[in-house]
Amino acid sequence: MNLHELSPAPGSTQVGKRKGRGPGSGNGKTAGRGHKGQWARSGGGVRIGFEGGQMPLARRLPKRGFNNIFAKRLEAINVSALNKFEDGAVVNVCDLLEKGIISKCEYGVKILGNGELTKKLTVRASAFSASAKEKIEKAGGTAEVI
Repeated sequence: MNLHELSPAPGSTQVGKRKGRGPGSGNGKTAGRGHKGQWARSGGGVRIGFEGGQMPLARRLPKRGFNNIFAKRLEAINVSALNKFEDGAVVNVCDLLEKGIISKCEYGVKILGNGELTKKLTVRASAFSASAKEKIEKAGGTAEVI
């Protein structure tokens, strides 16, 4: 087989429609745009979210609070989930992913204080709640911020 003998699989390519190229093409004259009106014009149409003059949905709905688009969302897990590890283990993000406690970790993990911890662990995470830190230390472990 040579380079000049290569061709696409049958049916995988199609010739583009040539709009406005005469009546024989089946798409001549108005080129599928109909007669007159906003959509028939070059550059015509309406902006995104425009509802024909009706108050748009984005403006009808109430806005509350502040949403920081630059915030790095941390995965949250409770101290009770850390009981899956054996006593004396060092727990980090990779271990949490391995054990299936979290499914993904884009920016880091925050440990929250719900539940009880019975194992002595060294936990390395991006953030800890005050109650989580207290429970880890009460169980004899340490909480390290990375």
